[in-house]
Amino acid sequence: MRDQRVVRCTYYLESEIDPEQAAAIMAGEQSSGTFIAVPGESPRIRERHAAQVVDVRDLGVRSPSLPSRTRPEEVRAALAVVEFPMENIGTDLATLQTTIAGNLFELGELFACRVQDIELPDEFVAAHPGPAFGVPGTRRLMGDAEGVMIGTIIKPNVGLAEDEFRLLVRELARSSVDLIKDDELMTDPAYFPLERRIAVATEEIREAEQITGHPVMYAFNITGDLAGLRRRHDMVVAAGGRCVMLNVPVMGLPALAWLREFSEVPVHGHRAGLAGSMRSPALGMSYRVWQQLARLAGADHLHVSGLGSKFYETDLEVAANVHSLLEPLGKTLSPVPTLSSGQNVTTPAPTFAATSPHPFSTRRCPAPG
Repeated sequence: MRDQRVVRCTYYLESEIDPEQAAAIMAGEQSSGTFIAVPGESPRIRERHAAQVVDVRDLGVRSPSLPSRTRPEEVRAALAVVEFPMENIGTDLATLQTTIAGNLFELGELFACRVQDIELPDEFVAAHPGPAFGVPGTRRLMGDAEGVMIGTIIKPNVGLAEDEFRLLVRELARSSVDLIKDDELMTDPAYFPLERRIAVATEEIREAEQITGHPVMYAFNITGDLAGLRRRHDMVVAAGGRCVMLNVPVMGLPALAWLREFSEVPVHGHRAGLAGSMRSPALGMSYRVWQQLARLAGADHLHVSGLGSKFYETDLEVAANVHSLLEPLGKTLSPVPTLSSGQNVTTPAPTFAATSPHPFSTRRCPAPG
């Protein structure tokens, strides 16, 4: 009997062939089929395990977005909705990602392939605890901070000597910011090891709190070899640190989920590298899809880029990123939307305006072109 619980994904596709046929090829590749008929693919297996294309919306003809073996001048674009039986996936995040965003990007028939949206079964969402702290826990650790939480980054990101780092943390902590974080490039270099950086930062923060009365959260970057992840986390906690940071696209969702199992402090989820699979509107997956997976894996904070920033996302896209994090996802807590990239005294007003309640839905899936 076919599992009625399904993972429903909306894809943007481009192909030379009929869009329904292209969607069927992709659905087969990601479930019970392959590029040729094989003896073991019985009617029973197809009935129970094949992904099903439930809707295709033709978007017309356009130039191909991506290279492939052939070079047509025009291809047909479409939005295709595909349902995968949950039985194929179980509740494993790595299997889910492999299913919805695996080999399909390599199919020669597709000149674009992007996961635009995802709807997960309640049972899948319920199998993952999500953020342990989220917005409310983060505010509590910052002394019940109200309103906007102000954060900053240690810069220069690499190369600071210990005395230079100490003075910078001292100045920032005594300014009563809510969060200070390592840069994603600063991990555990020999010239200034993580263990020593933790000791210096926590010492300065404790002294600053005696002056200001305001708790400051420092997100220590513990990205690195998987075998040492718990050791680095434990160093932070033992020193009285209040947050750890993980570069999620680099370490992967399973590493984040494992860290969530034992972390005693919030996990600041950095997204460095994500644009490699998100920036092209014809490839990879949307932020809306990715953040749901990272949220289920346990990220307490997630970067959303910033309005008027040095990065590529438009202000409208950044606002949609923020709203996607605040949407309900089962019983999970909402992660803290973390705006970055050149935020300054001129950005709060336009940020408030862009992220206040608005009529457009973050579930819309605009197609490129």
